[in-house]
Amino acid sequence: MRRHEFQPGRLIAGLALVVAGVLYLVGTTGEADLPWFAVIPITMGGLTLAALVGLVTYAVRRDRRDRITESSDR
Repeated sequence: MRRHEFQPGRLIAGLALVVAGVLYLVGTTGEADLPWFAVIPITMGGLTLAALVGLVTYAVRRDRRDRITESSDR
């Protein structure tokens, strides 16, 4: 399998959804007294954080790519 670039935004989104799913599962089985609507803020917060990290990652990579292109043109 070829290596691909690391995408931290997708990692955070996946972790947030896994945490929300596990909390919902634990609440459903009766192990914890978790209100059903607590999963929604966790999911939305995780996806928002993932979007911000994705935007920062894109900006950093674009800046780095532009610097490499600019230095090779000289």
